[in-house]
Amino acid sequence: MGDVGVGRRAFLARVGGIAAGAAAAPLTACETRAERSATEGSRPLVVRNFGGSYGEANRKAVYDPFTRETGIRVRAVNFGHDQMLAQIREGRPQFDVMDIDMSNLVLFESEDASEPLDYGRLKNTRNTGIAQSLLTPNGVGKSYWASVLAYHTDAFGGRKPESWADFWSLGAFPGRRALQGAVDRPELEFALLADGVPLDGLYPLDVDRAFKVLDEIRGSVRTFWEYGAEPGELLSRGSVMASSTWAGRLQNMIADGVPLAYEWNGARRQSNGYGIPKGSANQDAAYRLIDFALRPEVQAHMARLYPDGPVVPAAYGHLTESTAVRLASTPGHLLTGFDLDIEWWLENGDAVTRRWQRWARG
Repeated sequence: MGDVGVGRRAFLARVGGIAAGAAAAPLTACETRAERSATEGSRPLVVRNFGGSYGEANRKAVYDPFTRETGIRVRAVNFGHDQMLAQIREGRPQFDVMDIDMSNLVLFESEDASEPLDYGRLKNTRNTGIAQSLLTPNGVGKSYWASVLAYHTDAFGGRKPESWADFWSLGAFPGRRALQGAVDRPELEFALLADGVPLDGLYPLDVDRAFKVLDEIRGSVRTFWEYGAEPGELLSRGSVMASSTWAGRLQNMIADGVPLAYEWNGARRQSNGYGIPKGSANQDAAYRLIDFALRPEVQAHMARLYPDGPVVPAAYGHLTESTAVRLASTPGHLLTGFDLDIEWWLENGDAVTRRWQRWARG
């Protein structure tokens, strides 16, 4: 999965505090634009991503091939969002490219913390089929990930839950459930799909209706999971029979013979993207890396190493069917799932999350 988004109010509050602190801090060792430009060619390009296996996959699929082709060295860092904002507000970001959740790119844009993108310098975004929703003024999508329905294949007498309505059907598919905790946005969309709302009619979310449907299974929800590997652990132990999960996180367990599976019907898609922080000192190299990462063959290489789906449809021409079927942007999966509405969640997420926390505790 990608970075977890932060609520608009929480983000703005943090930005306000950071801005005040930055204003009070003395400015030392300042560089002029000319000085920065003169040293740009010799310095490494610093990319912020969230590390772990995702960072390693980027190293192998994107950064090292980019260095071999261009001679530009790439260094990865894993700054938290508060650190990123503090550095930007001080006018000296210690990174040149942001690889973060698209919702956070929208927030950075709203706070003038990122550079408007010059799409004339990103030739691999032109007429390549990238969704318009991923071509924002200050951020471009790079990969899709999704939350899906997972289940233990031995749990239901050979029957397979094929929808969120089946997940909610405790009579037809009995057993304990797990839903996502506070690690990401509450899964209200799944409740609405279970209640018959069509994919194209989800937004704006009917919050009251969603919580009424959530009430129907509250007594069977054993836990609210808080990290990516947890659903697989719960399912494999038999602690729950069905759970939401981030697609791809069960794949190694399935390959090892653990009787688990997941269903793409009703998948909630989100995206990671690239942006350039305000004041980046190495913008030319940043544009070159972003454009390189959007080549179909590079997108495909990344998808082989990490289970996020390409945003460039032509990448699927470089992938085997066995790889493609596990990815959120496979054409068939695009038809049976939906994209999380970033603007709705940024506007309503804080209030909905507080209500969800009260519901989960109850």
